[in-house]
Amino acid sequence: MRRFLLTLRIWLATALLFGILYAIITVICTYLGFGTPLIFAMLAVVVVFAQYLVGPIIVEKTMGVHYVSPQEAPKLHAMVDELTMNAGIPKPKVGISEINVPNAFAFGKTKKDGRVCVTRGILNILDEEELKAVLGHEISHIRHNDMAVMTLISVVPLLCYWIFISTIFSGDGDGDAGIIGVVALVGYLLGQLLVLFVSRVREYYADQGSVEIGGKPHKLASALYKLVYGSANLDKREVKEVEGVKAFFVNDISDASNEISDLKQIDINMDGIISEAELSELRYTKTRIGTGSKIMELLSTHPNMVKRIKRLAELSDT
Repeated sequence: MRRFLLTLRIWLATALLFGILYAIITVICTYLGFGTPLIFAMLAVVVVFAQYLVGPIIVEKTMGVHYVSPQEAPKLHAMVDELTMNAGIPKPKVGISEINVPNAFAFGKTKKDGRVCVTRGILNILDEEELKAVLGHEISHIRHNDMAVMTLISVVPLLCYWIFISTIFSGDGDGDAGIIGVVALVGYLLGQLLVLFVSRVREYYADQGSVEIGGKPHKLASALYKLVYGSANLDKREVKEVEGVKAFFVNDISDASNEISDLKQIDINMDGIISEAELSELRYTKTRIGTGSKIMELLSTHPNMVKRIKRLAELSDT
């Protein structure tokens, strides 16, 4: 049932996004005729297709990924073998990124083209079961094909932005163009919020997917907890260098320092991990989230970490 609801939320948000796009194109057609929106739509398709083709290369270069063989990283490959077998998908390429930011990420054009990577930083702070749960999260992204969904829906705010720029700053003094520009701006802002919403939902979906294919809920919760602290303690320059691809990561590395105060309520004995007993108790405990954290979540690619761990507590009962 949880999986159905998560999928439903993604598709409802996607439908609403394309509803916004349809409304904007209708307005444009009313004022300017049929040709102009077609040009924008064609340009958007070209950009998305180019992004689809070169996206994996950009991620590899940005993150400094090098792929490893089973002989070079036997434990890592053994985890990926088990998880992909449970997920029923082809085994992805396995890579390591030599950066200190503790995280993991998955990318690729299709399930057959999947790549799952970990950073050197995450290998230094997680135990094997925590790492396996994180890999299960990333492999679930490949299993769900949600990378393709994000590429598809990202075209909507992009198209709205182009329309806004081309009309509001056209300089021809046309009142109709100004109206179209304002409508496009509203569409862009709403579209961005919906894209972020879908991105957050897919993280919940991947958390659940990790549990379904063999990741232990309390180990994933503990890993997420450690990743927040690990990201918060990094030099800000290291974070800035990879901020452009943070949507691929397991958590929002930019907001880590803001999440620490809220997370303290979960680690009852303050030993730096989330035990099975602590996660179990969280099912019946009301959590507190600061107003600032709630606002930041609306502008983040990832859900609030307290809410994510609370959801894992509910999954631990299944």
